[in-house]
Amino acid sequence: MDAENPDARGNDSAASGRSEEWAERLVHQLALLAKEIRYANLIQLHRISVEQMEHGMADPALADAVSTLSGLTERERRQMIHVNARYHGIVLQYRVEAMGWNELMGHLRVLCRNPIFDRYWELTRDHRRSLPRGSLEARVGKAVDVVVQGLREEPEVWWVVAHPDEPSP
Repeated sequence: MDAENPDARGNDSAASGRSEEWAERLVHQLALLAKEIRYANLIQLHRISVEQMEHGMADPALADAVSTLSGLTERERRQMIHVNARYHGIVLQYRVEAMGWNELMGHLRVLCRNPIFDRYWELTRDHRRSLPRGSLEARVGKAVDVVVQGLREEPEVWWVVAHPDEPSP
């Protein structure tokens, strides 16, 4: 009977189109939800790491377990642990899309002016060499290397030190 009724065939086609549109929106919403869950998990992992670092800063016996840097005084070790947490917190903001690449580099350029960060960066050079080449950490590390080098060459014009464009993964 539907074959004889052209309006019925049109209704089936319209319903099918709405179903496909609804399914596409649902898939999009699920993808956004999965992304949000991933970001929430990254933030929680960062909290756990920061808690461990805080324990290391509070207890010198734990600092040896938290830090792999040797030859540091207790004060220096605490500073390195703290600057590591700050650096990773800034990178996390980029990772969860709370800021873009240029803003990330702006925050890191300011952090790079700190002499404790500069020492941390030098002491952890070998750590960064072990990172997978295309990882976010490796890409950010290379960009920070450029900023640090620029600041070492012209520290009085820190605000104009160029930062590289976002490297592709």
